[in-house]
Amino acid sequence: MQLATFNLQLERSMKRNFLFILIIPLLTLGLAQTVRAQQPTPSDDEVNAIARQLYCPVCENTPLDVCPTQACAQWRDLIRKMLAEGKSAEEIRQYFVENYGARVLSEPPRTGLNWLVYILPPIAFLAGAYILYRAFRSWRALDKQLAVQEGSAAPPAEDEYVARLEDELRKRN
Repeated sequence: MQLATFNLQLERSMKRNFLFILIIPLLTLGLAQTVRAQQPTPSDDEVNAIARQLYCPVCENTPLDVCPTQACAQWRDLIRKMLAEGKSAEEIRQYFVENYGARVLSEPPRTGLNWLVYILPPIAFLAGAYILYRAFRSWRALDKQLAVQEGSAAPPAEDEYVARLEDELRKRN
């Protein structure tokens, strides 16, 4: 009888071990979460590429990437943090525009009266080039007209001073 009890205990122990071996991995797999690799910290070049497109909201006419103030250092750290979160450069620029206005952008947005910044310089350049072209043409026409008039006019009388100067030079040679 001892053998039968021993076999029964062995059988129960094996069932328990089998269930334990089967249930533990299933529970482990069910509770396991996906492990994501930590994204690398954005480099200074990546941060400065975006900061170069923004101007310091505190300092006048100072790009954010070269501004020495503590506030700008904090804003560059904010850009680094936003890049690490996976935000795009456009989202970061939009964040700064929403918080500090369009004056932080290195180039004005192409809307409203800001279009004049893009349209007027080429128009002014072309108008200036046209004015110079017309001026050179009129000067050239004036030169030709004077040359024609000088050719048809009688040769001017020799100047008395020039004649005396030439005589003096001949005497010295």
